[in-house]
Amino acid sequence: YWQNAAVPAYNRLGIQPVGVFTETDDSPTNSIYVLLPSDSFEAFAKIPAKLAADAAYQKAAADFLNAPKTNAAYERFESTLLVAFDGMKRMTLPPADKKPNVFELRNYISSSENKGLNKIKMFESGEIGVMKEVGLAPIFYSRMLVGSKMPSLVYMTCGENMEEHQKHWKACSAAQVWKDLQADPQYKDNVSTIIKIILKRTAASQI
Repeated sequence: YWQNAAVPAYNRLGIQPVGVFTETDDSPTNSIYVLLPSDSFEAFAKIPAKLAADAAYQKAAADFLNAPKTNAAYERFESTLLVAFDGMKRMTLPPADKKPNVFELRNYISSSENKGLNKIKMFESGEIGVMKEVGLAPIFYSRMLVGSKMPSLVYMTCGENMEEHQKHWKACSAAQVWKDLQADPQYKDNVSTIIKIILKRTAASQI
């Protein structure tokens, strides 16, 4: 569905690149994670109507869209609306020469709205720069506007393989800028829970 129907249809609407990932390790759900970039809320709101009017999409996606109860295409899906940090307004593709297939999705949950905004400030005060410098190759940073784990922020980094990816995280932890930010009392206790999910790209992914 994603490779032959959805991604081509989103591309025709000017939505690209589309990221389509799955969990590295098998799980009870084997969930699929889809990243859809949009320039504005208005453009995003028009997607359902445009897909409904796209004859090529309706034909290619017919089995998925009309799947019967006895053979459902999925158990359930959950959507999250994110807005990019001012410190990185555009999604960035992974370095072409590294061809990574380890993508780490992180969700930082805060205990209050102001604590969440404080963590975003911490990212924009040097944390983003450090991650770029040590080779974590961030794809995006965002604040969750609509979702099930609020208040929180969500971001994604990537690496060639798990070994290299872990080396980059160690370099980030050792960086003086990060140590200074972590020790700064104004940023104390701005994250209460961290959720980490390791993903790999699927054949449908353009990221």
